[in-house]
Amino acid sequence: MNILILGSGGRESAFAWKLSQSPKCGQLFIAPGNAGTSQYGQNVNIRVTDFEGIGRFTLDNAIDLVLVGPEEPLVKGIHNFFLADEQLKSIPVIGPQREGAQLEGSKDFSKEFMFRNHIPTAASKTFTQDTLQDGLKYLATQSLPIVLKADGLAAGKGVLICTTLEEAQLELIEMLTEAKFGEASSKVVIEQFLQGIELSVFVMSDGVNYKVLPEAKDYKRIGEGDTGLNTGGMGSVSPVPFADAAFMQKVTDRVIIPTVDGLKKENIPYKGFIFIGLMNCDGEPYVIEYNCRMGDPETESVMPRIKSDFVDLLLGVAEGNLNEKELIISDKTAATVVMVAGGYPGEYLKNKVITGTENVHESHVFHAGTSIQGEDIISTGGRVLAITSLQDNMFEALQQATADAARVYYDGMYFRKDIGFDLL
Repeated sequence: MNILILGSGGRESAFAWKLSQSPKCGQLFIAPGNAGTSQYGQNVNIRVTDFEGIGRFTLDNAIDLVLVGPEEPLVKGIHNFFLADEQLKSIPVIGPQREGAQLEGSKDFSKEFMFRNHIPTAASKTFTQDTLQDGLKYLATQSLPIVLKADGLAAGKGVLICTTLEEAQLELIEMLTEAKFGEASSKVVIEQFLQGIELSVFVMSDGVNYKVLPEAKDYKRIGEGDTGLNTGGMGSVSPVPFADAAFMQKVTDRVIIPTVDGLKKENIPYKGFIFIGLMNCDGEPYVIEYNCRMGDPETESVMPRIKSDFVDLLLGVAEGNLNEKELIISDKTAATVVMVAGGYPGEYLKNKVITGTENVHESHVFHAGTSIQGEDIISTGGRVLAITSLQDNMFEALQQATADAARVYYDGMYFRKDIGFDLL
């Protein structure tokens, strides 16, 4: 079968690598893709939000299944676009329709969904410019630190943790009256701060049945020892040692089942991935956020641990018989080290020639912000490469991924050398 992946990051590189191994995969296309995805399929120069262009390409190339990587096209309704078109509606799209994508597209929607379905999460209230004064008063009654979240998509930058009341009130004013995060902060969710350790749990659902994929932990801060600015992710590991069978049973019973059942009960069709960002607070799971797609860089650690045919699992989602499909997970550990551009996450260096990827033999090199220019592979994004090693234990996986990252070179390159150290 012919498959089209939408996206251009490390997540889509890992998807392309995995799908290309399936005997069920005929031609594989990635739109727009990157320098790495071209090893596994054909890159297509179409933006992920160009629904008309994607639709035309799908019909012209007899695409049998579309796998959506990033959140933006899902929140903007690519699945709905396919369903509304007479010629496209029979082609399965892996990723929820617009309403289900609101789990990520609106923090307010997802919090209300959790409250309605009795899913453990931090206490919160939502405010707009019209209720700003109420929001300022509400802040004065809350304990510190306190979390402020832009309601809409803010490219991973719309969450602030404030340690003083003055800071929180100033930030709330800036978000609501000065559009600090653009349209995304026209509503702001004020949320209780949870103390604990984070992890990401990934679920595939066909709308009725579900499979729990390998969990992972990612590292957001730019600096070693988890210091400095937040990024899109500097690395990840899977499995997560503290997410033992007892903890994961709590996650299944209290979070996953109520989420899948809640979507069904509220008549929200959902065929795709549910990313559940969790906080482990003294052994109890609390949901921090939902995403309507797989995480990045977690996908780069999750995919190598899946031993089953991933195309077959996607067909289970599309056809509504996911319960009949087999999910086999490796008991090995995957560690991912993300290599970023000089200056990232601020203004960063671009168009630097990347060398040395051919020296990496014990890890997978997943491309993120790269493209091909003549004979060269060049850096084009803030996160440039993700180096993933699958080994018998966490120490060996971390050691190998870190050593292999050092075998690659481009001007201004940087990566953290302490990913996963807190878990060892």
